[in-house]
Amino acid sequence: MNISGSRAPSIITLAMAAAIGPLAMNVFLPSLPDITLYFETSAATAQLSVSLFLVSMAVLQLVFGPLSDKFGRRPVMLSLLCMMLLATLLCIFATSIEMFLAGRILQASAAVGIVLSRAVVRDLVSGNDAASLIAYVTMAMTFAPMIGPTLGGMLHENFGWQASFWLVFTFTTVTIAVLWYDLNETNRFRGGKFTDQFLSYPELFASKRFWGYSATCAFSSGAYFAYLGGGSLLAIHYYELRPTTFGYYFVFIAAGYLLGNFLAGRFSSTIGIDRMMMIGNLAVLTGLLASLFISSLFEKEALTFFGLIFFVGLGNGITLPNANAGIVNVRPKIAGAASGLGATLQIGGGAIFAAISGYYIDLENGPAYLLGVMIFSILCAIVSTLYVIHIAKLRQQES
Repeated sequence: MNISGSRAPSIITLAMAAAIGPLAMNVFLPSLPDITLYFETSAATAQLSVSLFLVSMAVLQLVFGPLSDKFGRRPVMLSLLCMMLLATLLCIFATSIEMFLAGRILQASAAVGIVLSRAVVRDLVSGNDAASLIAYVTMAMTFAPMIGPTLGGMLHENFGWQASFWLVFTFTTVTIAVLWYDLNETNRFRGGKFTDQFLSYPELFASKRFWGYSATCAFSSGAYFAYLGGGSLLAIHYYELRPTTFGYYFVFIAAGYLLGNFLAGRFSSTIGIDRMMMIGNLAVLTGLLASLFISSLFEKEALTFFGLIFFVGLGNGITLPNANAGIVNVRPKIAGAASGLGATLQIGGGAIFAAISGYYIDLENGPAYLLGVMIFSILCAIVSTLYVIHIAKLRQQES
């Protein structure tokens, strides 16, 4: 399936590029307890491999977008994915936790695939159609992170924790080859001074709609990132799951995200991006409240907790493609900068929730604290979405 236009890349090509970041983020999660033992460090320090990855993504994306607006999507994406290969090797051959964390920070260059895939879509289509197309790209890319923890757990038990990183290295190499062949340049507005791209940020900061969509992204994904920060520790130390078993349970949230992306792709163009965001956030809230209630009745029942996390994936799959389409539609000529800045706010917010859930989680008293952090995050997302809807009504009244 191709995006309309003779210069357009395949959806699968964009999906592969966008999948590298999520794969690198979560494929090693079943190995996190053993990585802690391997480097003889604390669980909180090892968990920094998640939160520092997210913080690095947040910072680097401030540069990715403007770089692609200046030099084009293709050269920026290919260059940074090559850096991703070197960073992965650094993780594999690390001799200390500090070296390993440095590799994880540099691995965040994989985020270029997510940011620039959205920008490429916005180069080609706009409006609700962009939301639908972003959803289909995301739905296709979800396959990699959906099976990532399962494969990571299997590889860990058979070959050690480094095997997950070899999987990331191989997938990135194949993706670079596919991009070289299939990704033509789609940015028609490139050029000008590089500093001019950063001067577009005040224009975005002045947009109430940009802030509304970005806050919705940040708080909606905050629930997911909180789960990444605390879920693996909870699975191993509270529910006493094997790494492979936790990998299987991770399929619940990934399958929900896949279904949510499909629903967003199917209905965003007709229902509208703002209402779809609200539907997605309400789905997450419903699942989390149900999990909090049922988990209190059935302690130590892992399937109950991880099964209901399906709704976090479902809601995020509906909300995020629509919120990201809103971000890049605010100022189409600087879609790369908008995508990068929006992603920075999204990932930065997610990193905060991941760090909080991972550092302060109570491994003896079950999932209540983690669920509380996730519920707070999604309530903030609902408020942000209501703000976007309010701004839209004001615009209609003024026109």
